[in-house]
Amino acid sequence: MPRGDKSKYTDKQKRKAQHIAESYEKKGIPEDEAESRAWATVNKDDGGGKMPGGSGRGKKTDHPASKEGGKKGGEVAASRRASERSASAKKAAQTRKRNKETK
Repeated sequence: MPRGDKSKYTDKQKRKAQHIAESYEKKGIPEDEAESRAWATVNKDDGGGKMPGGSGRGKKTDHPASKEGGKKGGEVAASRRASERSASAKKAAQTRKRNKETK
C-alpha cells in the first residue's frame, strides 16, 4: 500500500479521522497538519487500516489517544486544593452561562 493511500481503512476509521481533523482546525491548526495529526491518532488507536470483514472483524479498539487527556487532567485537578477546584468550577459555570446567552 503506497504512502497516503487510505483504501485499507474502514468507513468508520475515515469518519473518525475527519472528525478529529475538524476539531484541530477549529483550534486554528492548518488543514494539512490537522489531517496528518488525525490519521496519526487513528493509527495509534486502531493499529493502521483494517478492511471490514477481515481478520480484525469484531475486534474493538482501545482508544489510547483519547484516554491520555483525561488522565492528565485528573492528575492536575487532584493536586489542587478543594477551594481552588471550587473556584474554578464556579468560573466555568459562569462562562458556560454567558456563552449560552450569546448564542
